[in-house]
Amino acid sequence: MALHVMDEANRCLGCKNPQCQKGCPISTPIPEVIRLLKAGKLDEAGRMLFENNPLTTVCSLICNHENQCEGHCVLGKKGAPVHFSTIENYISSTYASKMVQGPAPSNGLKVAIIGSGPAGITIAILLARYGYQVTIFEGEDKIGGVLRYGIPEFRLPKSVLDDIQYRHLEMKGIKLRPNTRIGSAIGVDDLFRDGYKAIFIGTGVWKANTLGIKGETFGNVHYAINYLHNPDVYKLGERVIVIGAGNAAMDVARTAMRHGTRYLTCFSLSKQVAASHHEFSYAQLEGVEFAYNKKPIEIVDEGVIFRDVEEHEDHTFTEIPGTDQLYPADSIIISISQGPQNAIVSTTTGLEANNRGLLVTNENGQTTRPGIFASGDVVKGARTVVEAVAFSKKVAQAMHEYIQSTLQDGK
Repeated sequence: MALHVMDEANRCLGCKNPQCQKGCPISTPIPEVIRLLKAGKLDEAGRMLFENNPLTTVCSLICNHENQCEGHCVLGKKGAPVHFSTIENYISSTYASKMVQGPAPSNGLKVAIIGSGPAGITIAILLARYGYQVTIFEGEDKIGGVLRYGIPEFRLPKSVLDDIQYRHLEMKGIKLRPNTRIGSAIGVDDLFRDGYKAIFIGTGVWKANTLGIKGETFGNVHYAINYLHNPDVYKLGERVIVIGAGNAAMDVARTAMRHGTRYLTCFSLSKQVAASHHEFSYAQLEGVEFAYNKKPIEIVDEGVIFRDVEEHEDHTFTEIPGTDQLYPADSIIISISQGPQNAIVSTTTGLEANNRGLLVTNENGQTTRPGIFASGDVVKGARTVVEAVAFSKKVAQAMHEYIQSTLQDGK
């Protein structure tokens, strides 16, 4: 693997105006990282990656590289781009095993992190670097959020998340309270009562969006976010229909095929899938079929009735009468994105959400209640991991400045 990585590194032109870096949502200093690797300074390259992106090992595996760093590489205009994802994964995973630094000197100030998804982990790590005493409150038994419970093992091994928990949380003195949902036994007001100077909410989006059609409550109908949480408990049968064609739908389809499904078709309202080209290609290779311009009308015991639609240039659709057809299936999985659960909003005064249930914040992640910040999917809706990390870096800085300003004001 190292030889392959160096082959890729040697292809880099070291552009003075690196488009790859501009294409990265978190502005990873790609040319400098590659330069350090080629100079035999792997540890320095690894340190640079982690300083810029605490979740670099994760992003190297699951980022949409074809539209980001690699999609902007100038070599890709006439041939193959430099595959920085391979380089980043090699450097970050190799250097990660050498990270043994303990916690920073404590400043004695407590900060609460609600949710340990990409945003929560990032905020916790960055604030711990300032010396804050960080406690993460996680509703599940392990950290990761969507990384652990929404992305299949074959795309993101759980061992990567376990290593993050050990090296970036436990070794840095960050405390974790698993199986603890804020808004139930413990509320936000309880956290402020107990001396937390600021609170971060990064609870993600775990409430499945529904179709609202007849038959959606049947026993053989499931939602993507629930299925991916623990696919081992589902008995889908040989023939499965997935309604939706985004990246989550590809994860569902490829997971189901690995769990015994023999015939699986993803149905898309549009004439093109919403998933990335790479994920779509992998699904095709693994035997997933696709049907386009189909609108689900009703779910019946035998499968789903779809109606053909005509797609217009403005991305609107017109149903075509007389085209209703039953497509048989043992199970149906609905994958049309998801929204936030509202336990925290409904139990916390002064916390405002928009009509989609997403938390309202300013450009620095400050919510409508002083001292409470938020970022990630619970603010932006379902987005990419690297986007959540990038915005969370700004929010962590804003939280630090807020806490310091309140101390100066004597609050």
